[in-house]
Amino acid sequence: MAVRRRIPAEQGLAALSTWRRTDADARADLPRPTVAMAVRYALEELSERAEGNSVEVRVPPFGVAQCVAGPRHTRGTPPNVIELEAAVWLPLATGELDWSEAVASGSLSASGLRADLSEHLPLFGIL
Repeated sequence: MAVRRRIPAEQGLAALSTWRRTDADARADLPRPTVAMAVRYALEELSERAEGNSVEVRVPPFGVAQCVAGPRHTRGTPPNVIELEAAVWLPLATGELDWSEAVASGSLSASGLRADLSEHLPLFGIL
């Protein structure tokens, strides 16, 4: 089943481009709607490229995505959950941060046997 896109590609890529062009130290000062758009668009892209329902990726307060093929979860807390902040998700999605570095530094929480996105990241090259 195809992933339902809510964000037009032009808008999502523009938000990602704005985020990426901003100096790393100034990213915390970006307008919240820009960060939210970039995060949500990257989550939609992940869901499309790694289609499935066995892993839940949470980037509070901006969004959540189901991805990775495998057993479908239907009730309660999913067995495979990844939770991280936007300041970690966007560098992972754009290739500024490697999955293994993020895990080793404790920048994200990943639980479950399938909670590894290393083969699906980065999602975007140079914008």
